[in-house]
Amino acid sequence: MSKRSIPIHARWLGLTLGVAASIAPGGVAVAAELAPAQLPALVTPPTGERRPGKVVFAELVTPDLAAVEPFYASLFGWTFTESAAGETKYAQASLDGRPIAGLVQRPLPQGRHPGWLTFMAAGDLGQVDAAAVQHGARVLFEPHRFANLGQEAVLADPQGAVFAVLASNSGDPPDFLATPGEWIWSSLITTDPTTDAAFYKALLGYDVFSMSDTTDPRHLLLASQGYARASVNPIPASHPDAHPRWISYLRVTDATAMAARVTSLGGRVILPPRQDRQGGLIAIVADPQGALFGLMEWSDAPASTSAGAAP
Repeated sequence: MSKRSIPIHARWLGLTLGVAASIAPGGVAVAAELAPAQLPALVTPPTGERRPGKVVFAELVTPDLAAVEPFYASLFGWTFTESAAGETKYAQASLDGRPIAGLVQRPLPQGRHPGWLTFMAAGDLGQVDAAAVQHGARVLFEPHRFANLGQEAVLADPQGAVFAVLASNSGDPPDFLATPGEWIWSSLITTDPTTDAAFYKALLGYDVFSMSDTTDPRHLLLASQGYARASVNPIPASHPDAHPRWISYLRVTDATAMAARVTSLGGRVILPPRQDRQGGLIAIVADPQGALFGLMEWSDAPASTSAGAAP
């Protein structure tokens, strides 16, 4: 995720397309404590630069690596380096030599689903954990340190959405626009956007902005260091049983063609391609094991949308 973030002055995003309608109640499995210790550094060569709140990594927990590796390889051109920790299999996904994600194979407990886990850059994880609990979150996995990569922890926010924080040993990736096949955006779908946005602000120091081009003031944007990092959006009233969760998007050049390819490779289209505020198409899809992720087209042309600071 070395080219992931979007300057605030360049584009304002709010992915509010009823994504939660397709999400079943219940959470996704997490397995941060099972990752092998030989994970690579996030930044090579190390810089030590810190970008709190930036989404810097993603990890897929799935019951069958063999079923999903060919899917992601065919769809995005990812390559994989496999390793193991005991009975747990792990694969490092890369694109053109850059680390993109980790994939963990593990049996899923009843009621849990395969899913992508979003990692946000943080500093002192002890302080982050304490602040999270103070503001109504739960610590699912206490901080674990992995050689080269750094220290990570897994949390559930006050509404139950699961996410991870990472204090990288090598620093955080610089802010450049993602290329096709890389993560470009993350969106939180939640029951209480205002409360959740305040939680993430307290935890990671985000600036919170409202989307001025919506009639619902609960569509919010999280930003840090002058870059838009993620959006926070309400679960549609028509689908009250949808579970709060993070959904991350990969940049594509043609969302319609990629959605069709997802189907041909054994996945499913959950939300068909439709136009987003920035003019391109986005879609929500699932891999062959059911893990959700987004597809997003992106134009480098400047946009004219704007936003105002949220209270």
